Amino acid sequence: MVDQRCYYEVLGVERRSSTGEITEAYRKLAIRFHPDKNPGDDEAAGRFKEAARAFEVLSDENLRARYDRYGHAGLQGGGGQHEFNDISDIFEAFGDLFGGSVFGGRGRASRARKGRDVFCTTRLTLLEAARGTTKTVRFSRHEECSSCNGSGAKPGTTPQACDYCGGQGQVVQAAGVFRLQTTCPACRGAGRIVREKCPDCAGQGLTEVAVDRRVTIPAGVDSDVRVRLAGEGEPGGNGGPPGDCYCVIEIEDHPFLRREGHELHCEVPLTFSQCALGTTIEAPTLDGPKPLQIPRGTQPGDVIRVRGLGMPDVRGRGVGDLNVHVHVEVPRKLSARAEELLRELAEEEQAEVSPKRSSFFSRLADYFTAEPDKDQESEESA
Repeated sequence: MVDQRCYYEVLGVERRSSTGEITEAYRKLAIRFHPDKNPGDDEAAGRFKEAARAFEVLSDENLRARYDRYGHAGLQGGGGQHEFNDISDIFEAFGDLFGGSVFGGRGRASRARKGRDVFCTTRLTLLEAARGTTKTVRFSRHEECSSCNGSGAKPGTTPQACDYCGGQGQVVQAAGVFRLQTTCPACRGAGRIVREKCPDCAGQGLTEVAVDRRVTIPAGVDSDVRVRLAGEGEPGGNGGPPGDCYCVIEIEDHPFLRREGHELHCEVPLTFSQCALGTTIEAPTLDGPKPLQIPRGTQPGDVIRVRGLGMPDVRGRGVGDLNVHVHVEVPRKLSARAEELLRELAEEEQAEVSPKRSSFFSRLADYFTAEPDKDQESEESA
């Protein structure tokens, strides 16, 4: 027993650790040293087997008490004689700890398994996203090999019964007082062995194909929304249902409109005279330019809200608004006539200043010309 490490050290837990802490420590080690994640690594396989043995002892109240008192010697000749002769034994004994799927279902191959999901993307214009549309998408998945009809065997041959388990898919192993039924390590529960593999699918029974499908996109979708195509994923195992295909939406940028949730935003450039006098312009919308009334006296940065011209809610809970942001453009060059008119306007503004502007500059002048506070002067003198 001198070559065996302390089981608490193996799992990285303290002697006073609870059963839950021991179980969690074992789960982490099993995932880390799982043979499928470390193919061909004998050290990882050994660590995996060692962790399973440590968990078997420390998770059992009686075995743990005997181990705490006598160490490894206390486990000889009595209980705790479960031997792991194959990795599949460990999965069968402790597979439920991992929900049956963390390790890809190894050791539980006789159970039906749902196929993996697949993914694809489709790009939409903002108008398509607002109105809803139907698109054709292409994605890859595996289907039954047409040459061997999914058997994996070379045409003209058939899979043979597994010699190791006699075609049962399960083997019974006895060790001390334990009799364990485990998944056959040779055929992984299938009960059959393919001796001559199909050249088209390399014995897998499946080939990769490209599939075209029509997908209906609901109105109001946004980028990164996933639309599900039920049953269009990878085939299931052992008679299990196929997985699904998820179509991920990508929405192209619009040249004039910007989306924020259900709201749409756009900027329109206006001249000073248009803002001051008011006007009617053509504003961009999802359905093309529409007339928009600019009120007299509109200020730079004002937002004009147009109800019901935004994006619809994908669940049918109404429609957002279009928000038109006013941006005033100042001309960089002026004709002689335009400059003459602006100078006349400037003289008119100087004579008839708006109260708001007058108040601002008056307060500004008062602030910088005000006498210093006497209390503040006394403090500075002191």
